[in-house]
Amino acid sequence: MFPGGGQPDMQQLLQQAQKMQQDLMAAQEELARTQVSGSAGGGLVTATVSGAGELLALEISPSAVDPEDTETLGDLIVAAVRDANRAALEMQSQLMGPLAQGMGGGPLGLPGL
Repeated sequence: MFPGGGQPDMQQLLQQAQKMQQDLMAAQEELARTQVSGSAGGGLVTATVSGAGELLALEISPSAVDPEDTETLGDLIVAAVRDANRAALEMQSQLMGPLAQGMGGGPLGLPGL
């Protein structure tokens, strides 16, 4: 039921929608600026991604490089990137979760996230 039993105040609804959109844009910008890292092999490979999940850097320890065993190095890289992306998803959930719930959404169905 709306206050006074009448129709919702359209101006108030528009203001709320605008604020939510501004908050959403600010959270997306923060995610794009923020960097998180993940690692594998006890730190032999470290991946850095943005909060939005874009791979920014990959560090490989020289001791992880064995020309006779490139498959293990590949596995370490994949594991490090997955670890970094998991951290980015957690960050997205923390920043965007309340905004998505405020818009009546459950899981994030937002483009690029």
